[in-house]
Amino acid sequence: MNKTTTLLQRVVAASLAIGIMPLLSACQEKVPTVSAPTSTTAAPVMTEAKEEAIRGKILDVLTKTDQAKNADGLSERVEGPELAIRTSQLTIAKATNTLDKRSTVPSKISQTVIPTDSSWPRSIFTITTTTDDQQSQRLLVLNQADAHSNYKLWGIARLFQGAQLPAFEVPKIGSSMGTAKDTGLVNTPADAVAHYADLLQNGSSSKYAKDFGDDQLRNDLAELTATVQKGIEANKGTQSQKFSVQADQIRVMRAAGGTGDLVVAQINSEWTRSAGEGRESLPASDAEKALFGKGKATSTMKVTYVNVVALWVPKQGSGEKVQAVGAERQPIKVEAQ
Repeated sequence: MNKTTTLLQRVVAASLAIGIMPLLSACQEKVPTVSAPTSTTAAPVMTEAKEEAIRGKILDVLTKTDQAKNADGLSERVEGPELAIRTSQLTIAKATNTLDKRSTVPSKISQTVIPTDSSWPRSIFTITTTTDDQQSQRLLVLNQADAHSNYKLWGIARLFQGAQLPAFEVPKIGSSMGTAKDTGLVNTPADAVAHYADLLQNGSSSKYAKDFGDDQLRNDLAELTATVQKGIEANKGTQSQKFSVQADQIRVMRAAGGTGDLVVAQINSEWTRSAGEGRESLPASDAEKALFGKGKATSTMKVTYVNVVALWVPKQGSGEKVQAVGAERQPIKVEAQ
């Protein structure tokens, strides 16, 4: 390995660490909510005490697997994008003997939103407090596939500092679930997620850029990509990122008064880096090394990510833009090409 290659890997490794720092920053303010309407015809399908009991069982499984640094048994109470993310975090923890602090899920909450729908599948949206070390609040999505299934942790999005979330219907903990095809909004939830994926890939060049407010995930990714590019150019290499929606992984909760939808969805991405001039492209961080394992390096490396994004999709005619309010981003696979 020559000095240029070593420099490239140091730049990429440093950039990976720097790039996620804003997402780990404190979010000490409680998520703001707006007073909800004073009447409704529907009631939540369960009590807050029942939600707490369900969440407690999920946290017990997370604690057990965290302590073992092993994903065995995780699927008992975890599914969807969070299963892939958590499995990756535990794989890395086993190799490095350190569990990523981003995987922390506080046991205390600031708000829960329980569905008023009597049908299945059902989702509960719960917002935690900040962590003990003042990491941002987590938006948890708990999902129940049918009447005979356990609720499982489907997704987690770390809320951006200062995130503004909508009010939900009365009773204060209840709201009706939406669908990926909800109308009367600036976009359907499915379209909003697809447009956001395009925005992640193309940045300000995306034809949807004007439809979205500025957000922390995009800013972090842009800064990270630009920093890595400097190191790659010194090595005459290349990099590219491709984002794609996981169409069947979307959960929607309607806000009070039809003001909009809070949408949580999975977007997958692939980051391909080539060293150039016949050099080897190697893992650029401890996390990537753990996921790459004993793989044989080539000139090109591809890192696959699962991204969970939380979007506020406002009512049509409101004058508001679609706004990302939280996200989670985790590498799940590293392979030579």
